[in-house]
Amino acid sequence: MDKKTQEMLKKLPKIDELLLLLEGQEIYALAPRALVKDICRKAVQELREKITGRRKDAREAISLETKDVAGKIYQKIKSLHAYNLRRVVNATGVILHTNLGRAPLCPEALQRLVEVGRGYSNLEFDLTKGERGLRYDHVCGLLCALTGAEDALIVNNNAAAVLLAINTLAEGKEAIVSRGELIEIGGEFRIPEVMSKSAARLREVGTTNRTRLSDYEKAINKETGLIMKVHTSNYRIVGFTEEAEIEALVALAKKKRVPVMNDLGSGCLINLENYGLEHEPTVREVLSAGVDVVTFSGDKLLGGPQAGIIVGKKNILAKIKKNPLNRALRIDKFTLAALEATLMHYLNPDEAVKKLRSLKALTEPVVDVKKRARKLLNKLQKEKFESLTLRLCDGFSTTGGGSLPMQKIPTVLIGIKSNKMSAGRMEEKLRARAVPVIVRVDKDEVLIDPRTVSDDEFVFVIEDLKQLMPN
Repeated sequence: MDKKTQEMLKKLPKIDELLLLLEGQEIYALAPRALVKDICRKAVQELREKITGRRKDAREAISLETKDVAGKIYQKIKSLHAYNLRRVVNATGVILHTNLGRAPLCPEALQRLVEVGRGYSNLEFDLTKGERGLRYDHVCGLLCALTGAEDALIVNNNAAAVLLAINTLAEGKEAIVSRGELIEIGGEFRIPEVMSKSAARLREVGTTNRTRLSDYEKAINKETGLIMKVHTSNYRIVGFTEEAEIEALVALAKKKRVPVMNDLGSGCLINLENYGLEHEPTVREVLSAGVDVVTFSGDKLLGGPQAGIIVGKKNILAKIKKNPLNRALRIDKFTLAALEATLMHYLNPDEAVKKLRSLKALTEPVVDVKKRARKLLNKLQKEKFESLTLRLCDGFSTTGGGSLPMQKIPTVLIGIKSNKMSAGRMEEKLRARAVPVIVRVDKDEVLIDPRTVSDDEFVFVIEDLKQLMPN
């Protein structure tokens, strides 16, 4: 250790001196003494590591003044009181943006969260019989009515639903899946890996682009526990392709006495073709084909909270419900409350596309998006930003969330250019606001897509730009 390093180490602030300074700033109103002392120790240790590990020419930037170190500790402790999970404005045009929380909840779901969370609830209590009940019963009836299923179960996400169903039906046995359906479902979670954790043995059939009914038939043997179809939610294979029709696969499975499971991923309850979008198989459509069990998400096309929903034949669901894994994967009262409120909207599908924000964004006619884009543009122009150039331009929104990957949804964008700041810098600063506005950047222009910005969020866009570009 060289002499300069030794000298710097001797100058490290003492813990007692730091505590004394922080006490004068009333630090204990923000955190207990034990926590403050622990953070002081860690701060000094980090300085020690920097001194001994940095290049000699970089050590000059380290301040060892007790006052400076105490100031940084104070700010760190103060930051513990700031929420990290925050509301943002999604101006990207990606409707089910996984990084931004996917589907926003409807007002009724939010109201139910408050009502159920503020006191006790009948989560597992049968009010009619006055005895213990099942938490799933609160939404089971709705799900069965909307999908045509005999029974239903809800777990914490769709990956959990897939894991639980496969483990129940094919533990120690083979699960047959087309090679073209062995997808990655986001966050590097892959179907083969989920199946491996379920203790089922993957049996691939067919090729990436062509899997025939005969491929399934040849693969079925005494070790077969399950035939599984996986909806390729986040990609499509086009061109020279072939796949077995679900009805034919169900008929084969019945003949061989093997259950059929279909992982629909996004989970659609209405016919999107009625709104000019590409066909997406609905849960009812798949169940009516005779599939034994279907799994799908609650926070994608359904437009509700994160959840994994399992629907299907009563005898199959009874087995899944008895699986010990079910308790580890179960949902809480808040998910149930929000899901129930969301599902109720589907009793009137025309109302669902108006009340559920993700569905509204998906189906809103481009002429209406243009009207709202003009409305926001007019509000921005009234602020008379001298350094900004504003314009409307045509573009496309996307569904996101691994849903409808080939669907381009026409939209109208607001383009913003600054003569004082690059688009990349504007994007960075908009992210740093109290209510961050998350935008697109293209060719040194910030783009705001009103398809994913509600009218009541215009104020955040305007205020954030006013803070960035004061006149």
